[in-house]
This record gives sequence, C-alpha cells and structure tokens, in this order.
Amino acid sequence: MMTEMFTHVLPLSILIGVAISSYLVARSIVVPLLRKGAERSPIQWDNLLFKHRVIERAAHLIPAVAFAFGLPLVFEARGELFTLLIRLNNIYFILIGFRVFVSLLNAGADLYQSHPKREHVPIGGFVQAIKLVGFLLCMVLILSQLADRSPLYLLSGLGALTAILILIFKDSLLGLVAGVQITTMDLVRKGDWIEMPKHGADGDVIDVSLTTVRVQNWDKTISTIPAYELVSSSFKNWRGMSESGGRRIKRALAIDVNTIRFVDPELLAQLKEIRLLRPYLEEKLREVEAHNGAHIAPTELRRLANGRRLTNIGTFRAYCVAYLRNHPAIRQDMTFLVRQLAPTAEGLPLEIYVFSGDTRWDTYEGIQADIFDHLFAVLPEFGLRAFQVPTGRDMQQFGRTLGTDLLESVASEAGSWPAANG
Repeated sequence: MMTEMFTHVLPLSILIGVAISSYLVARSIVVPLLRKGAERSPIQWDNLLFKHRVIERAAHLIPAVAFAFGLPLVFEARGELFTLLIRLNNIYFILIGFRVFVSLLNAGADLYQSHPKREHVPIGGFVQAIKLVGFLLCMVLILSQLADRSPLYLLSGLGALTAILILIFKDSLLGLVAGVQITTMDLVRKGDWIEMPKHGADGDVIDVSLTTVRVQNWDKTISTIPAYELVSSSFKNWRGMSESGGRRIKRALAIDVNTIRFVDPELLAQLKEIRLLRPYLEEKLREVEAHNGAHIAPTELRRLANGRRLTNIGTFRAYCVAYLRNHPAIRQDMTFLVRQLAPTAEGLPLEIYVFSGDTRWDTYEGIQADIFDHLFAVLPEFGLRAFQVPTGRDMQQFGRTLGTDLLESVASEAGSWPAANG
C-alpha cells in the first residue's frame, strides 16, 4: 500500500488540491451569489435555507463528489489504497449528508410553522424523531463502510439488541408515540395555558419536544413534563377559553338569611327609584296584582303568607340580571345565569355565572372585582346584608353590649329593692 501511495503521490496531491479548490470556489463565489439572489427573491423558503445553513453545508459535498470522480483516474479500482480512500470519502459524504438533512429538516419545520394557522402546531417532536431515525441510519451506514458489509446485514443483527435499544430509548419511543397523539388530537400547542397539578405545572407551554413539554408557570418557574404524561394523565387546557373570546365569572354572594323579607311599601318606594329595576317592578307588580285579585280575597291579603308578594332577595336577583345585562364587559351571547344555590351555614349563596368579554387575566380580574364591588355595596338598598363569620371585633362588641345590658339590669333591680322592702 505504501509503495502504491508513493507512486501516486503527485496525482493524489493534484486531486486533493482540485477538491479543496472546488470547495473554496463554491464557498467564496457560488454561495454568496445564491445568498444575494435569495435576499432579492420575494419567496420565503430560500431565505430559510440560508438561515439554517443548508447551502453552506451542502458546499462541503462538492469536494467529496470531485474526489469520488477523480479517484479512479489516480488509482486502480481494485487497489487497497483505492478501497480505503473510497470508504473514507463515503464516510465523509454520509456525515455531511446527514448535516444537510438536519438543516433541511429545520428549514422545513420553520416554513411549515410560518403559516399563521400552523404557528402553534407542536411538530418539534416529529422533527426530533426524524432526526433520531436519520442519526441511527447514518451510524449504520458508517459502520457498514468500516466493516465492509451491507447495511442490511447490520440491520438484521440489530434484532438481538432490540430489548436493549428499547430500554435505552424508552422515553424517546414513548415521547414519539405521545407526540403523534398530541399532534393528531391537537392536545397541546406552544402558547397554550395548561394546568397539571400532578407535576406542579400551571402556566404557558413554551416548548413541545420529542420527550418533554416545558411549561413556564405564573411565578416564572419552569416545569418539565414527560410528553407521554399528557396522554396518559389528565390536565386542563385553557385554549378553548381563549378561542371563545369569553372568560367565565363564577362567584357567589353569601346573603344573611335573617335579612330576607317581603318588600313593604316603604322599601318598594325606594326600589322604584332605581332605574334598572323600573321595568321589572312595573311588570311584576301588574302580574302580582292580577293574580291576587283573581285568586285571593281582599280580607285575606292582610296575612303576608296569603297571595303572591315581592321579596327583597328576588328583587335583588332581578337587579343583578339587569345590571349585568347592561354591563359592556359581559358577553350576552354566552351562558348567563344569576341563581340561588342551596342554603348553607354561611347563608344563602346567590351565584353569578356569566362570561367576561376580555380573556386577559388582569382585565378579567378587574371586571370581576368591579362587578362584585358594586353588588356588595348595593345590598343595603334592598334591606339585605352579606353574611360574614363573626370576627374578634364582633365578639368584643357583643361582649360590651352584653355587659352593658347586664349592668343596666342589675342597676334596675337594685333600684327596686328599697321599695320592695318597704
């Protein structure tokens, strides 16, 4: 082999020089010209080829091709040195081809996600899976060159290593299957807000890869979730809320049941001054008077239990409906409920179940707070009071009142003792 190499050193040097020169020409002249053409072109995909260095890496294939075509002119096709150089050139060609393939794959992924409708589709797992398969094939081809065996021969020998490969690439294989399910069923996209208490995740999805899903929580921490966990376990995705354009407000006011009563004439006169209640009161009073006039004797109406009457809690509920119907930040085309829940030890819950027209977190919280600020403040207008568990201050006031009453009672009794003795 050494004798053969010395006899062909000059032709081999010339061939190597031609291969290197071809690469320099491609890198210094062809690639810059193509780059300028891509910058002037109105299409997008050619810019992505340069962004991911597809053309620069493909330039490395030119000397390999030149060397492969020129080598038979320098050496005999059956010589040992010829065989060695051909194998080394093939290995170089395989490695550069794999790098070009990876760059093309990245450019294709960017081109796919450049469309607005596909911007959040998580294809990162697919891309990484294809890269993994490509890397394994690359290794098989390189080993076949080194061992001078057919790639099919090496692939047939992998059957005995299947269990070991499955164990080594368990997460990758599970992630690949999960990635297919996540994409086909559209479970998670980049930018989705998801909740998964099992893994302490509550925030925006920032990356969906082959094996993991990374979530940036609201406290700016990062939670990493195995991709297959999203398929095998339950989680909440808030994307539907964002796409619907409405965010649910579901909160209840606890009404003190001791303040619930019928509406008397004095309270009715006050309620008629509320603009939002006038249509409701006019219609309801006509309905009540018509019913009572047809079914209840006038002498029986003196008893509150006889006939139909307005209650302050029912009127307040009607006010809540009118107030929310006229609120500009509440969606009128979505679920709209103001309802009573079952009474509890904390009073009678009056639940507001509506949707705000703005899904942004800060704006939504402001809308919700404004609504309940108003409803709590307007409760006294209806003779109602919100229930609140007694606090230490309430107990102190109760103790002072009880002590004062007790002292007054004792003093009253003490003042009557002389008269009783006399």
